[in-house]
Amino acid sequence: MTYTSITLDIADAVATITLNRPERLNACGLDMADEISNALDEARDARAVVITGAGRAFCSGADLQARGDRPVNGGEGSFAALTQHYNPLMMKLARLNVPIVCAVNGPAAGVGCSIALAGDFVIAGTSAYFLQAFVNIGLVPDGGASWVLPRLVGKARATEMMLLGEKIPAAKAAEWGLIYKTVDDAALMEEARTLALRLAQGPTVALGVMRRNIAMALDGDFASALQREAEGQRIAGSSTDAMEGGMAFLAKRKAAFQGK
Repeated sequence: MTYTSITLDIADAVATITLNRPERLNACGLDMADEISNALDEARDARAVVITGAGRAFCSGADLQARGDRPVNGGEGSFAALTQHYNPLMMKLARLNVPIVCAVNGPAAGVGCSIALAGDFVIAGTSAYFLQAFVNIGLVPDGGASWVLPRLVGKARATEMMLLGEKIPAAKAAEWGLIYKTVDDAALMEEARTLALRLAQGPTVALGVMRRNIAMALDGDFASALQREAEGQRIAGSSTDAMEGGMAFLAKRKAAFQGK
């Protein structure tokens, strides 16, 4: 498949999606949102995904300028863009069966912040920052931010981010628990790639179940979590990787997981 707003590279069972509009700080237009979604489908056999941005930004937010015959402007236009393009992408990221590593270089603003925080592991370069910019232009957070942020950093800090619209530097984001960690800008992609390779060599079925259980536990009760764990263990325990893991444990050797 040919892409115009992103690039897709698949190697060693890791799919790397790079937002590729550096001249616009990787502003995410409707085309880009759809292309990311299509790339996730194309990379269905990958066992881990890395998402990053080309140039000096991760993503500066939704592209508010018209692109061809698909403008994003006004309340009705924003509603259509969200329900038909951005929201389906965010749901696809949430429901993916493999781990996501987001390598955040520079700003992750607006819906770009939501895309970044969709990662199971968010690694940010020291020059990166996270911004809920909506209040500055009279809009409200979207891309799932109003659901994700309170769960990641609590009500007070989520309120600060959304109502004040100020930049949260990478170091503060890590201190808050908003992201996994920060690294030097020059080491960002190496760190992300190393982690993604480690995840891609893991028990893929089990990792997918873990992703779902973590997400669902944010809303469910303890009894429901116990039941989901039991059901997830039935799925994972029936996998080829679980059999290999048990045999490797008994043989006191490193397991060679195949992602099945």
